Amino acid sequence: MKTNKTDDSRRARDIGGGFGGFLSGLTGLLEKLNELSAAGDELRREGEIRGADGRLRGIYGFTIKTAGTGQSARVEPFGNIRTDKSTGRAVVEEVREPAVDLFVEKDHVLIVAEMPGISATDVKLAVQDDVLTITAAKGDKKYRKEVLLPGVYAKSKMRWVCNNGVVKITCGK
Repeated sequence: MKTNKTDDSRRARDIGGGFGGFLSGLTGLLEKLNELSAAGDELRREGEIRGADGRLRGIYGFTIKTAGTGQSARVEPFGNIRTDKSTGRAVVEEVREPAVDLFVEKDHVLIVAEMPGISATDVKLAVQDDVLTITAAKGDKKYRKEVLLPGVYAKSKMRWVCNNGVVKITCGK
């Protein structure tokens, strides 16, 4: 097959501009991160993968959080798709990792976990030193998340509520 320069440039444009398209996409991402950093905001994306039978197979997502100008951004993944360390391939796990936010206030720490389909009776908390483990299961929905706390908190000083799958845990100081 004979090609010429015009065909090559058209093909590069059709697949995203080739290297130029890659740099353009990277530049757009960096600009968005700069906007987030300046505003102290967050960016969140999520999606799902369904099998040929239409049943939900995997949930994935990430949140990029910034605290403001000069602060570093944190990327926090969630869902039930992980990378197998031995093969490097994506694996769908039975247990989902919920999206979790941690807020350090003057007199307490607030943890907010999003676990759709879960009610208060489905949630279990465990504390080991400065690690809080949140687990919940109802039907085919299973969640587990380990949260590193900014200190050691007694489970007896923790209060929590669950409303429409949103678990709010308050750790008193």
